Amino acid sequence: MLTKIWSEVCDLFFPRRCVMCEERLDVDEWHVCKACLAELPRTEYHLCPEDNPMAQLFWGLVPVERATAWFFYAPGTRTSQIVYELKYHSQPDIGYTFGRVMSSEMKESGFFDGIDLIVPVPLTPERQRQRGYNQSLLIAQGISRETGISIAEHLVERLHFRESQTHLDRWERLKNVEKQFRADVPPELDGKHLLLVDDVTTTGATLIACAQAMHPKEHHLRFSFLTLGYTHS
Repeated sequence: MLTKIWSEVCDLFFPRRCVMCEERLDVDEWHVCKACLAELPRTEYHLCPEDNPMAQLFWGLVPVERATAWFFYAPGTRTSQIVYELKYHSQPDIGYTFGRVMSSEMKESGFFDGIDLIVPVPLTPERQRQRGYNQSLLIAQGISRETGISIAEHLVERLHFRESQTHLDRWERLKNVEKQFRADVPPELDGKHLLLVDDVTTTGATLIACAQAMHPKEHHLRFSFLTLGYTHS
């Protein structure tokens, strides 16, 4: 009761705003109002996770089981504000909250069945210090809280960050992230099914490079991929 009263007092003097429409949030709303959440352009790819436009990005490059994203992402749109606020405006709670909401919506489809571990795409140490957190880890923590699947936070290391991927085509992106990751996969993970988590998928280059760093053929690994947003052409 005291927590509820305190939240109402804080909202009275320091009103929170929806990151999509900037309308004032109700006490029981977090980051996005109910109206914007209902209108979020969901991909629904989790209903056909083995064969959809996002899953096809990984065919022939890594052993992919399933792939989906929560919503369609386009720069400059209201939905892009979710990712922008998470990554650049120091709102880490967005990652955890939407990791939970996203996975809650997808659980009944069986998307998480048989997955052994969640692997968040890492940042370089320098980039993580600058941002203060890894947004992919926060999304993964929300997913883990909702599904009970453990996180392997330090399985993959990011060695360097060459340049932003924003203005590169698919093959340039693949080249840009080549050998950016390193992983030492312990024997007990041989044959496991890993869920790689990131904020947005465009060409899949970062997720592919992260998966390839784990030498999937050598360790008989299988991968599924999950992101908040998917940029479709």
